[in-house]
Amino acid sequence: MNSSHLVSPALSRRRVLTLLGAFVVALTGCQPVLSIDDARSRANGSEVTVEGAVTVPPGAFSSALGDEGFAIQDDTGGLYVKLEEKLPFGLGARVRVTGTLDEQNQLRILKSVPADVDLKHGTKQVSPKDVTTGGVNESVEGQLIRVSGAITQAFVDDSPYGYKLYIDDGTGEVQVFVHVSAGFDKAALQALTVGQHIAVVGLAAQYETTYEVAPRMPGDLVLQTTAP
Repeated sequence: MNSSHLVSPALSRRRVLTLLGAFVVALTGCQPVLSIDDARSRANGSEVTVEGAVTVPPGAFSSALGDEGFAIQDDTGGLYVKLEEKLPFGLGARVRVTGTLDEQNQLRILKSVPADVDLKHGTKQVSPKDVTTGGVNESVEGQLIRVSGAITQAFVDDSPYGYKLYIDDGTGEVQVFVHVSAGFDKAALQALTVGQHIAVVGLAAQYETTYEVAPRMPGDLVLQTTAP
C-alpha cells in the first residue's frame, strides 16, 4: 500500500468533525458549540462558539486588560472573553459566546461583541481548582484556581494597572496580580510582608512569559494566620 495514502485515525476523526462543523454552519447559519478546550486549540482568527459559567465578572480586570470582559469555564477549560461593553450579569451566569480567537500579551482570549453574547437560563458556580504555585502554567490558563504559600516578594505598585506580589508553596514562585479595578484596598496589600502565608483564588492568567493568579475581588485573597 502506498504510504502516502495512510491517514491516522485521529486525523480522520478531526477531518470528519471539521466537515460536520462546516455542514452545520452552512445548513443553519450557526456555529456549533465547542468545548472550551477544543476552542482554545484553534488557530488565532478562528471564529468559535463556546458556552460556560462566568468565573470573572464583567469589568473586574478592566484596569490592566483595557476592556469590560469576563471569563467563562466549562468542564474542559476556561477562557477570557474580551468585550468593550460591560454586560449586566455576575458570577455563575451561564452564557454562550461567539467570537474570534486571539491573544493579548500571550493570554488566550475570545474577542466578541454584546450581540454575540447570549445569556442562558440558570446559574452554575464554579469551584476553584487547587493548584501548586509551581503548577500555574498553560495547562490551567483561563481557569479558576486556588493557590497558597508564603510571600516571597511583597507589594509592588504597578498602577494604574495593578499591584504585584509573589508567593511560593515550595514548588516554585508565582506572581499574584491584583487588578486596580478589582476593588482591593491598596493599604491592606501594602501591609502584607515577606514570610506571611496567604491563600488566593483567581484566574490563572498570563502576561508575556509570566504566569500569574489574578483575584477577582477582595474576598479572594485571605491572610492565613498559621502556615498550612
